[in-house]
Amino acid sequence: MHVRRISIADLAAEPLIGGGDLLGVEAEVTRPITLVDLDVPVPVDVLDRAVARARTSDVILAGVASGPLATELHHLVEALDLTFAPVADHRAVVGAADLDTDLDALVRGFVDAGVRCPQASLVAAQVVRTAAPLEPVAAIDVESLGYSTLQGGIEYGRWLEERRALGRPLPPAADVDPVLLERDGTTLHITLNRPERRNAYGTALRDALVEALRIAVLDDSIEHVVIDGAGSSFCAGGDLDEFGHMPDSTTAHLIRTRGGAGRLVATLADRIEVRLHGHCVGAGIEIPAFAGRIVAAPDTRIRLPEVSMGLIPGAGGTASVSRRIGRWRALYLFVTGAEIGAEQALRWGLVDEVVG
Repeated sequence: MHVRRISIADLAAEPLIGGGDLLGVEAEVTRPITLVDLDVPVPVDVLDRAVARARTSDVILAGVASGPLATELHHLVEALDLTFAPVADHRAVVGAADLDTDLDALVRGFVDAGVRCPQASLVAAQVVRTAAPLEPVAAIDVESLGYSTLQGGIEYGRWLEERRALGRPLPPAADVDPVLLERDGTTLHITLNRPERRNAYGTALRDALVEALRIAVLDDSIEHVVIDGAGSSFCAGGDLDEFGHMPDSTTAHLIRTRGGAGRLVATLADRIEVRLHGHCVGAGIEIPAFAGRIVAAPDTRIRLPEVSMGLIPGAGGTASVSRRIGRWRALYLFVTGAEIGAEQALRWGLVDEVVG
């Protein structure tokens, strides 16, 4: 699949970036990503037209700069979906130095990931663009509608078929409470308690967490809520063995948006502190990112792999992660599924403190 590389002047001159060749035979996505070379300066009027074109792009536009970004490019960088540069001197930029790799490898990794799952990558970009100005509840709804769309797509279908070929049964019922509660004065301590499944965000744990959070919503005397996880990891994300078992996509949408924990954590954000450790995958970072304070242990490893499954984050991550680190770096994490550690998460603002 060929990836276009254009100049700022080219971007300014095109009425619809990708509009003519985004979709090929039988609506196959042919060019999901276009690279924009930011090194060649252009007049102000050309730059203004490029910004306007970028805001209405049909494809993912990734800027590429070989050196520090000129101040006059900041409006364009904010209009693009993300930008790659040697050093991340703007929150819309993913820097090679941040992720300990050279610039070409960073760009190539993003492009290759987008080409492998172009539908999911495009929907992820559309969702974070659309949801950026929305309040959390509305942003969660937009995310879930995008997620539901992708559940009917060929990319998720392919992943699910491969998963089912493994013949794994539904996870066994927990023989202990999936969530533990402890009240100490005005503090409610909530512990995710499925360590044998690395606290995967399956049905039982999700429902128990929601019930625990509702206690704090209804009881104003609870001034502080602390959430942590038992065992080696805070939360390894959605329980993959439960995927594909919802009765229909509409029910799944209503459960994600009205029966999930994200909205409640957003509601209680000023009172919630989440303590991360070990693997924090998918929902294991999407839900915490709504909290007012996140403390990470040094061994914390964060990853959002949903696009590689033909989906997008479905526990609120396009809203929560994007608000913490910006929609640009969030899209990078979504499309690539790249893992970042506690210190990188701290530099980007995804966590507030590293302790331990």
